Amino acid sequence: MKLVSIVGARPQFVKAAPVVRAVERHNLGGGETIDHRIVHTGQHYDDAMSGLFFAELELPAAAVDLGIGSASHAEQTGRMMAAIEEELERHPPDVVLVYGDTNSTLAGALAAVKLNLPTAHLEAGLRSFDRRMPEEINRVAVDHCCDLLLAPTPTALHNLHREGLEESSVLTGDVMLDAVLAASERAAARSKVLGHLGLAPGGYALATLHRAQTTDDCQRLTRLLAALESVATNVAPVVLPLHPRTAKAIGQRLPDWSPGPALRLTPPVGYLDMLTLIGNALVVLTDSGGVQKEAFFLGRPCVTLRPETEWLETVAAEMNVVADDRQAAILEAAGALAARFPIGDRAPAPPPDGPFGDGAAARRVVASVLRLADRPRR
Repeated sequence: MKLVSIVGARPQFVKAAPVVRAVERHNLGGGETIDHRIVHTGQHYDDAMSGLFFAELELPAAAVDLGIGSASHAEQTGRMMAAIEEELERHPPDVVLVYGDTNSTLAGALAAVKLNLPTAHLEAGLRSFDRRMPEEINRVAVDHCCDLLLAPTPTALHNLHREGLEESSVLTGDVMLDAVLAASERAAARSKVLGHLGLAPGGYALATLHRAQTTDDCQRLTRLLAALESVATNVAPVVLPLHPRTAKAIGQRLPDWSPGPALRLTPPVGYLDMLTLIGNALVVLTDSGGVQKEAFFLGRPCVTLRPETEWLETVAAEMNVVADDRQAAILEAAGALAARFPIGDRAPAPPPDGPFGDGAAARRVVASVLRLADRPRR
């Protein structure tokens, strides 16, 4: 059975890694062999955003890198669709698997379904109910055109059922939990980031900012940077690994801005270093959906720097506070969470049992994909 995974951005590399391992385990079992090819759109192309992640996640090299790079949403998605279509026609698969909610996800799904190829969406059913988010448009469009919808949580599955997609939906659990469980020991053994940055466990807060919703709005970006300065001054020094998009936005939109002494900007870090930084942070502040979950999995509290979150389970567990860009709310949440969840020289607490599965989501994904490949086409 020929399976193609289409990836292009850092979170998708993380999600693909457990699937790669699950395919390898399946192929050792003596059943139908899966020939798994990875197609990289090139949406994230900087080595710190792509090459380093492939190496640390022990992903095989992509069969092809389409090299699309950055552009407007329309141009980037259109160029990806054309290149993906050509690749799928050259090497026709039995199933196409797309991941998450990026332009690579949308382009891959549209190119595949227009070629009448069975197409599956991993991490289906997420909804922020905010159509201003490009990611929300991508999620809805992809879910409504794919043949198989792989939901990570019961909430996501409920969203799909409510939209009339019950027959296409399967609850698998979250492959990002698989990834964190698989990589945590390697991160503890190999990451030297705390020493390199002179950080002590529990002695800093970690922040990330990368969404277009943040970087394309000068006033919003200014408010969030001011909020991080406030947390750095009043709660704990803040470490901010700077996404290339954020660095570009600051340089272009806020050329006179410079961080205060307690707000520390660093280059992007790899997956193992990021897990180490999250797991040892007093509190995490982020606009990233993936980082919200990784903080939850590693037992660290989070302040979400958006008006909503797709991961309602983390809020229900009282490990995540949605504060948007309101400086007072961000500072209050960070201080309260830091006080409730102190950390010393100890392993992070395990996440509460429940909504994200048992760490075996990728096995269910592979089983579901095999069933899709055997399904007669309409």
